Amino acid sequence: MRKKLKKVVFAAMSKRNFFMREHIIKFILHEGYTPTSAFMMYSYFLLDTVDRKILIEANNNLIRRSDELWVFGEVSDGVAEEIKLAEKLRMKIRYFDITPDFSNFIRIQKSKVRQEIRY
Repeated sequence: MRKKLKKVVFAAMSKRNFFMREHIIKFILHEGYTPTSAFMMYSYFLLDTVDRKILIEANNNLIRRSDELWVFGEVSDGVAEEIKLAEKLRMKIRYFDITPDFSNFIRIQKSKVRQEIRY
């Protein structure tokens, strides 16, 4: 008997939430999905040893192969581009806020999503 494949979820997060990547992946696993994340695969832009255009293309290919896109925390310019691609592909998108103590994720409506403030 063949097991049913779990849906693949692309974890979208800004570089400010890079430190939360393992917790986000664990959360997706506990929700019953198979996670993928550019930050888990490419660290932090491979320490700028690879042209960012190549990494962005690889990132977008991961999104195209995913079933859903989940957004964690504030939306940066890069995450906004990931959302646009997912919308173009008509993917299911879920949004999650990160609790102030960084211990949990709370599902929120798109209208409650905050944009990342640039400094």
